[in-house]
Amino acid sequence: MRVAAVGVGRSYGMRMRFDSGQVNGGWLHLAMGKLPPGFRPVDAGTTLYRDIYWRLYVRNQPGWVGGGGYKLTRALSLVTANWAEAVLAQLWGDPPAPGYLYLDPASGTDIAGNLLTTGYNDFAHLRWLGHQGGVTPLFDASHVGQWYCVEAHARLNDPGQTNGVFEYWIDTTLETRETGLNWLGTFSQYGINAVFFENYWNTGSPAAQERYLDDIVVSTRRIGCLAASRSSP
Repeated sequence: MRVAAVGVGRSYGMRMRFDSGQVNGGWLHLAMGKLPPGFRPVDAGTTLYRDIYWRLYVRNQPGWVGGGGYKLTRALSLVTANWAEAVLAQLWGDPPAPGYLYLDPASGTDIAGNLLTTGYNDFAHLRWLGHQGGVTPLFDASHVGQWYCVEAHARLNDPGQTNGVFEYWIDTTLETRETGLNWLGTFSQYGINAVFFENYWNTGSPAAQERYLDDIVVSTRRIGCLAASRSSP
């Protein structure tokens, strides 16, 4: 929900409110570039994006508990009208270290590029590329209550190559990077065409609490952070 005075510098921001035990706290989905029928892109809907950056500011309320709450953001290649995915560039919290953000890339094709998935989150047909955690525990008790600038970058592999990249930064400092990825073999009908900002807690929030997002940007170039934003509103 867009709410006054919850964003960076007490601007408008996106507030996600969990009740105790609640799984889904709300989402924002952005579609762009060439897409299957039924989607509404924010641009002309023709570009094949193979290299994108996206940034968000995230702040968890003081006293927040439970770690990262699983889902935060992901970039996707949606390739059918029922949301089958060829690429999932996922950045989220993950046990056993829930205070950190993890890269968790996955592919919906085989290594040659043949589409395997038949719908959204078709876990039985995903090819996981290896998760890797960052170094900043931004969801622990000493970090919540402040704003953090989180920027992710996903570059698809060239057709038939294993040169894909997935990485992220917190406050302009690189947290972790994965290289040599075979995201989708020779598949080239669609590129990255959606970015999701999410608040989906797989096991349910352990308490009634709030998280806030602001200053979301999606770009084909490195974005960076605002000059000053660490303080709480």
